[in-house]
Amino acid sequence: MIDLHCHTHISDNSYSIEEVIGLAKEQGVQHLAITDHDTTIGLPSAILHGAKYGVNIIPGIEISAYDHKRGVRAHILGLFVTPGHSALSQLCDPLIQRRHEASYEMVEQIIAAGYNISWQQVGQYSARGTGVYKQHIMHALLDAGYTSTIYGELYKKLFARGDQAKGIARGLAYQTITYINMFDAIKAIAEAGGIPVLAHPGQMGNFPAIPELVDAGLQGIEVWHPSHNQAAEQQAKDAADAFNLLQTGGSDFHGFYTDSPGFPLGSKSPGKANLEALMSRVGKHL
Repeated sequence: MIDLHCHTHISDNSYSIEEVIGLAKEQGVQHLAITDHDTTIGLPSAILHGAKYGVNIIPGIEISAYDHKRGVRAHILGLFVTPGHSALSQLCDPLIQRRHEASYEMVEQIIAAGYNISWQQVGQYSARGTGVYKQHIMHALLDAGYTSTIYGELYKKLFARGDQAKGIARGLAYQTITYINMFDAIKAIAEAGGIPVLAHPGQMGNFPAIPELVDAGLQGIEVWHPSHNQAAEQQAKDAADAFNLLQTGGSDFHGFYTDSPGFPLGSKSPGKANLEALMSRVGKHL
C-alpha cells in the first residue's frame, strides 16, 4: 500500500514518528509520505525509522496556505522536498510562531470562560512538536472531563470560524491566523526540489483556483482523501486530466487526533502507477 499524506507528533498527530512508521509497517504500507504541517524538522528521524522498519519514507510537508482571491484556505502538499531547505523554513517558521501565539490566546480565553485547564497542561501534549494546535487544547479539555471527543460540540463552540451568511456563530476562543499565500507555498516547494500538490480541494473548496495554481507551478492534485466523496474524487480526476496533474492520495492520518475515523494508514492509496508517475517526475524509480 501507499500513503502520500500523513502527520506525526511534530505537528498535530498524537503518535510519535516511530509509532506512525511502526503502524504503517503493521498495516502493510510500503511507501509513506510524512507531511507535517509547515515544517520538515521531523524528516531526518522519519527516514531513519523508515529504514529500520522497512518502510520507504517520502519526505514531504503540508503548507497551510490561503487563497486571497476567494477568501478560502488552501493546503499545499510538497512531496520529495529537501528536508531543512531554507525556502521552506524561511516561509513557514513565522507561521509556526503565529499559530503557537494564537493557541496561547485561545487557552487564555477558554480559561477566562471558566474552563479549568492551564497553558502548562496543554503544553504537555505538544511538548515533542513545533507548538500547540487546537487538538492539544481539546485533549486537555477531554482529560479534564469537559468533553468525550476531540471533535464535537465543544470544538465547534470554542473554535468555529463562523459564517454570518449561514448563521454560524464564531467560536468563543477563535483566533485569526495569517496563513501563507498559496502561490508562495508552491514556489517554496519547487525551490526545495519538491512536487507541489493541491491537498483535498473538495474539502477546502479549491477547485476554482486550479488554473491559477497550475500557472504558478502546481504539479499534482490529491484525488483520494477521507474528506472526498465520489463526486469530489471525480472532479479531482477531471482536473488532473485537464491540466496534466499527477494524482495522489493519502489517509491524512493524525492518530487520536484524526477527524475522519475509519480511515487508517494506507486507506486512501493512490496505487502503484500514480506513485511511479510521481517518482518519475523527480527522476526516481521504484
